[in-house]
Amino acid sequence: MSNIYILEPPTSGKVLLKTSVGDIDIELWAKEAPKACRNFIQLCLEGYYNNTIFHRVLKGFIVQGGDPTGDGTGGESIYGQPFKDEFHQRLKFTRRGLLAMANAGKDDNGSQFFFTMAATPELNNKHTIFGKVSGDTVFNMLKLEEGLIEDESPVYPNKILKTEVLLNPFPDIVPRIQRVEVKEKRKKDKKTGVKNFKLLSFGEEAEEDEEESTKQNQKYVGKGKSSHDVLDDPKLSSETQPLDSDIKDEEKEENDTEEQLDSIRKKFKAAKESKLKSKKPLAETSTSSSQKIIDDEDHALEDYYLHKDRDLERKKKVDEIKKEIESVKRDYHKNKLKKVEEQEEARQEEEVKNETYEKYKAECEIYKSKKEALPKKGAGREQFTLSLLEKFKKKLHSAKEKEPEETETVEKDDDIDNEESWYVLFLILVILHLDYTNIKLVIFVY
Repeated sequence: MSNIYILEPPTSGKVLLKTSVGDIDIELWAKEAPKACRNFIQLCLEGYYNNTIFHRVLKGFIVQGGDPTGDGTGGESIYGQPFKDEFHQRLKFTRRGLLAMANAGKDDNGSQFFFTMAATPELNNKHTIFGKVSGDTVFNMLKLEEGLIEDESPVYPNKILKTEVLLNPFPDIVPRIQRVEVKEKRKKDKKTGVKNFKLLSFGEEAEEDEEESTKQNQKYVGKGKSSHDVLDDPKLSSETQPLDSDIKDEEKEENDTEEQLDSIRKKFKAAKESKLKSKKPLAETSTSSSQKIIDDEDHALEDYYLHKDRDLERKKKVDEIKKEIESVKRDYHKNKLKKVEEQEEARQEEEVKNETYEKYKAECEIYKSKKEALPKKGAGREQFTLSLLEKFKKKLHSAKEKEPEETETVEKDDDIDNEESWYVLFLILVILHLDYTNIKLVIFVY
């Protein structure tokens, strides 16, 4: 029998930490440490621990995290100030996988927490234990102490990617609304460039050219410039000449207007002709209507024959389905009759078996009744056996004296006598505990 007993109380809350080394399931003791559990669950619901690192690692001792600043100096509780320690006599630092609050002194708990990597009895009554790592996720927790460590801080720290509350023992918790600070982007002031012509060897000439270009730019502000404007060439004129394309466009516009007029005239003529046609005699209308009737009849006949073919195909399909149903019914009835016959045969066989069993049972009852009629061991039983021997002797003497009767009666009597004789011998040899000399006498007499 083992000497290890579970003294820890039952848990009532559950949280999942998704870390860079894998998932870690945490069960919480909400009844034993209500303040610490409420603080931890609300911070998890608000996403306070998301993307925070485990900033402190002591191999074989603890792994600490829960600080948003990442250096161990930050972190606040949901109460706005540090809350008191919560100790319980059944919660001790006796093993690895325990979750406790990190603090800088007495009653100085904030948001930071740590996991124990082994038994740490020196931390008893100094830190609040409020949870434990459950299941196989303990092995993921042990990975947190692996890696390069310098001055109690890992070179490549592991992260808490996300927290998820699976079972909340405090249904009244409401996550706080976090204000997002919107940073205004300041536009950088662009410095205007200043041209310093004194640095150039040809600075004076460059200044003169710059002055001329500024004057020209001021003249043609908002206008396009060309070589006609810049150069002082008398052959070049600043006024533009009309292009051939413009002339062609004007001709096209004129042609379009004429075409529009022609189309309008044609429409008027068509309207007049339609009015005249409407005033024609009724004979023409009657002929057109008769042609329409004939066409309608033809279409009706075509539709009739098409529908007729479809109906025939449907009837064929229905007949085939009916035949299949009838064949299935026949097979079902045949199988049913076979099952009934098999059941009757089995019942008859059982009846035959029962008859033989009843005969055997009746014989057993006869033997039992005769056995019960025998007296118990003692003087009375010896007298009973001696009386049976005398009866057996008398039957033998009487059988010798009697004359032979008919063959059938003799055979029956012999069978009965044999049965009785063998029964008597059985009683003498088995039931009674006689001496060896008595058995010899019985065999000699027989």
